[in-house]
Amino acid sequence: MRNIELGSTSIEVPQVALGCMRMSDLALKDAVAVLETSLDHGINFFDHADIYGKGEAEKKFAQAIKEMAVPREKIMIQSKCGIRDGFYDFSKEHILKSVDGILERLETDYLDVLALHRPDTLMEPSEIAEAFDKLQSTGKVRHFGVSNQGPMQIELIERALNQKLVVNQLQFGLKHAGMVAYGMNGNMENEAGIYRDGGILEYSRLKEMTIQAWSPYQYGYFDGVFLGNNDFKELNDVIEEIAQKYGVTDTGIATAWINRHPANIQTIIGTMNPQRIEAVALASEIELSREDWYRLYQASGYQLL
Repeated sequence: MRNIELGSTSIEVPQVALGCMRMSDLALKDAVAVLETSLDHGINFFDHADIYGKGEAEKKFAQAIKEMAVPREKIMIQSKCGIRDGFYDFSKEHILKSVDGILERLETDYLDVLALHRPDTLMEPSEIAEAFDKLQSTGKVRHFGVSNQGPMQIELIERALNQKLVVNQLQFGLKHAGMVAYGMNGNMENEAGIYRDGGILEYSRLKEMTIQAWSPYQYGYFDGVFLGNNDFKELNDVIEEIAQKYGVTDTGIATAWINRHPANIQTIIGTMNPQRIEAVALASEIELSREDWYRLYQASGYQLL
């Protein structure tokens, strides 16, 4: 498993992380199998959120880790908070209460990373700063991040913080490559040139902030997976051809496409299938050629001028 540095820290993390949103649906033995496969292949970074399975995903993860007797220092745990029923909440009170609940469910004393889940337009950066300071000083959280936030939102939060935000979770993949497409269509009067994300890709590289790609195999707004989907025959034909060339699976190639970008993006895979986890891990070492990367980009529906 290829490692990257987490944001501006000197901490090395696997370039592929396991998203645990679906873990609440598993029997304990199946959760153990998923985590054993992940750890056997160098994936020791696990992404959670307090809303996943209404907290049950964190509980199941804790049960499985305890069953496996994995030392806490051998794994990295990230969780997120801020989404409530019908609204977002980055208030100091909610952040602190959420972290206490997360730690209790995960049966751990600390989180390696806490990320604010989605943007709360009613946020007060000073409240976030107070919450982060308390969480860090008490040892409950070591590093902090956000999800789906643009450069100016990050700047607004960081202005009040004593910590540097190290991660930003963004949807990215072959069918969600807008932040790449924009950069190659700047100043053009076409759809791909619309400035939707404020240059977050380049901003993240300049700020040494790790982008974490979520739902990397989805298309549309949670419409489904594009891999093996007949609606995307051209893309899947190219993926299959390139997968054979490198001796990996289609999921492996879709992941390698993300990992090839020099921004050192960390791909969060949400599969609970041990075979698929293994396939992605095995593909993590390959580096797509520039020709193959651009061929996949165009087959996914994006154009070069």
